[in-house]
Amino acid sequence: MAATTGKGAAVPADSPLLRALDGLERLKGLDLAARPVRRAVRNLPLGRFRDVLHGLPLGHPLHPLLVQAPIGAWLSAGLLDAVPGTRRGARVLVGAGVLAAVPAALAGWVDWAEQQPRQARTGLAHALTVNVATGLYATSWLQRGRGHTARGKALGWAGLGVVAVGGLLGGHLAYRQAAGTNKTEPVPHLLADRWYDLGRVEDFPVGQAVRRELGEVPVLVVRRSGGRIHVLADRCSHQSGPLSEGKITDGCVECPWHGSVFRLADGANVRGPATAPQPSFEVDVQADGAVRVRLPEA
Repeated sequence: MAATTGKGAAVPADSPLLRALDGLERLKGLDLAARPVRRAVRNLPLGRFRDVLHGLPLGHPLHPLLVQAPIGAWLSAGLLDAVPGTRRGARVLVGAGVLAAVPAALAGWVDWAEQQPRQARTGLAHALTVNVATGLYATSWLQRGRGHTARGKALGWAGLGVVAVGGLLGGHLAYRQAAGTNKTEPVPHLLADRWYDLGRVEDFPVGQAVRRELGEVPVLVVRRSGGRIHVLADRCSHQSGPLSEGKITDGCVECPWHGSVFRLADGANVRGPATAPQPSFEVDVQADGAVRVRLPEA
């Protein structure tokens, strides 16, 4: 199948590679391997460090940042392998890449454990390729240390090829399957720059989560005991979980899907795996009890 551009050129609508990548996420057999690994990752005693690995302090996943170190080291080692007299430097870079791959992999596994099944299948394949590449580079480092330079170079270049496959799978996971992206980013683009009628004060029982819709955007409404009304985008920024079905405690709401916690007052993250805040709405209560909301940018 092909599409036609405005200039009349034929553009393939898909390709064998793309069909293979899309087919990977439909391999339900991978779920059998994913379940015990997911439990093991979730049971790691990481405490608050888990949020650091998710990238909560950065506002986006940490894993893509950490992978720059091993990839950069291994690519540099490959370039040095093509230059005479650089054996020692190349071996140092290979070893540095193997060491740097450990925290990068840990951050990736922590993110992976909270992904949807289709994403997790692709993520499992991505992790497998990266583990194979790390093993090739670790063996390359050992072979170089034993004086088998040619064998070490061959293993290194093989590892670089496998890393490229892992990067392809990682890009597919991040961009085509939207793993790790902020699911609430479209909210401001789906609403007009105006006030929206939400209901009346009495429509919102104190302390209870209520779901309403503003056009195409569902929102969470919570009326506090002091009369203050908080309104957040309802779909969680992590994986679009319905916050209106979550637990309301201590001025926060907890996503029922993966446990992300957001502050009702402003939508700020209190706990991951979400790394982006929830859009928070301005609330205007009229004298007659009518409630209106709008985004702060409106």
